[in-house]
Amino acid sequence: MSVRLAAVVPSLGAPASAGRTLARLRAELEPFAGELFWVHQGERAPPALGGAGERLLRFARPLGFACAVNAGLAAARAAELVAVVNDDLEPMPGWLAPLVEALRADSGVGAVQGVHLRTDDPGRADGCGLAWNRWLQAVQVGHGQPPPAAAAPAFEVFGVSATAALYRRSALDGVARPDGTVFDERLDSWYEDVDLAVRLRAAGWAALCVPAARALHAGGSTGDERPFRRARRVAGNRWLVVARLLGRRFPAAVPRLLARDLADLAHALGAGRIGGAAAIPAGWLAAAARLPAFARAGAPLVAGPELTRFRVGSGA
Repeated sequence: MSVRLAAVVPSLGAPASAGRTLARLRAELEPFAGELFWVHQGERAPPALGGAGERLLRFARPLGFACAVNAGLAAARAAELVAVVNDDLEPMPGWLAPLVEALRADSGVGAVQGVHLRTDDPGRADGCGLAWNRWLQAVQVGHGQPPPAAAAPAFEVFGVSATAALYRRSALDGVARPDGTVFDERLDSWYEDVDLAVRLRAAGWAALCVPAARALHAGGSTGDERPFRRARRVAGNRWLVVARLLGRRFPAAVPRLLARDLADLAHALGAGRIGGAAAIPAGWLAAAARLPAFARAGAPLVAGPELTRFRVGSGA
């Protein structure tokens, strides 16, 4: 059975590994006659494209992760399956085929990802999918732990990380925002893939981790990694996504969210990370300004027992 497939790569042109990412993606896409959309932002020189089905989308200034991926998804409109891949991730040989097969095998699965291994320590996982801790922080399944065996069966996760994932186009279309975009551009970077995972699960789509699909992830080059900016967005976007997720139950969760933030703030101060500590209240202020646009009066998008099913760790 044939399938139309495309890969979207948002890039700021920063990582030295981008050339390897491009080469390995080409090799993975070739058996599927897949298209490649490289979304290049900023003034750095883009990689040399020009192969069959390769297209460079170039923007003079950084758009942010969500906006850049949306531009690529719009250009890849004809694809039935769309991979989103960070430019600092290197797919290992055979990465794509198991992901395609997982989506082909189950029409109820809307998104899949593989096991992302740390480039600096391939014996440990960077992440195997998205879950929640008891403090309503989104976390990477298996982060820092030995990865599951490549021969292990696929397993369900709450959602997939947009570090590298394969989405079913019909699932994305079904949860698109009113303006037709998939990722919420107001979130820019961090928690934007969690927000999409919430919407997909609320619409009835499952997500899987497929251990046979493996990739190396350096981390931090696709997005803006200035520590204060990153920490502020993580702190603020979490409140916005949880507000949308929980609806009328959000006020009851506020003490839990606040307790986790205060614990993180105290830990940062104790470690002498003044900027990291200051980023948390800065995130609150940023979230407060946008909270009315995310807060809802309705029922939770995902029921409490379903969130509990995908809870990991203590959150400490």
